[in-house]
Amino acid sequence: MFPYRDENDTQRPPFVTLALIAGTSYVWLAVQGGGAALPLAESVCNLGLIPGELTGLLPSGTAFDIGDGLACVTDPGRNTSAVVTSMFLHGSWMHLIGNMWFLWLFGNNIEDSMTRPRFIAFYLLCGLAAAMAQVWANPVSGVPMVGASGAISGVMGAYLVLFPRVRVWTMIPLGFFLHSMPLPAWVMLIYWAVLQIVGGLGDIGAEGGGVAFWAHVGGFVAGVVLIKVFESQDRLAAPRAHHWRPRRSR
Repeated sequence: MFPYRDENDTQRPPFVTLALIAGTSYVWLAVQGGGAALPLAESVCNLGLIPGELTGLLPSGTAFDIGDGLACVTDPGRNTSAVVTSMFLHGSWMHLIGNMWFLWLFGNNIEDSMTRPRFIAFYLLCGLAAAMAQVWANPVSGVPMVGASGAISGVMGAYLVLFPRVRVWTMIPLGFFLHSMPLPAWVMLIYWAVLQIVGGLGDIGAEGGGVAFWAHVGGFVAGVVLIKVFESQDRLAAPRAHHWRPRRSR
């Protein structure tokens, strides 16, 4: 299922959410060359999070193929700031577009639930928690991890806590057709979280690229836990959300 809009009004323009989308997109174009092979490889290797480098458990000089005949050569302790820089990098256009769409869909309401400086701190902390969860799952991996999805997962976890009954319109494949239907946010978000946990169970200790399931789980849990620390009750009293109410039979 793919959510494409929610029925949850905001009271302020989501400037931070828009800035995060614009900044991350700029990094993709200016630093990663919009996906061109060499700048993409250099950015992923130099600014992406390599768990084995961060933990120091991976022997220095280990090479990992990242496609197009290019490889990352590990250097433990080289770049501890990658836990932050990695969340502004992406691996493809679809990776970027998908993440930015989910950030826009859920981020505006979470930004609206707190002050803007708090939202920046909340987003970064969820991203850090996501990175640490993925490092825990495979501490000797030499495969770079990139993407904003861990931090965005935190935003989704916060949405589950604050707006569980808001209607979220979702595209659901039925055979060869896509069907649009509203769902309560908790159904869509818990379904998504369960998929990440199931995917992550088979990913612990595994080598190779793919989806960083445990980063998603770690970010989501961080969002659920941290939102009550960061929320502002006065801001939550104002929004007008359309809540899910099942139809009654006559």
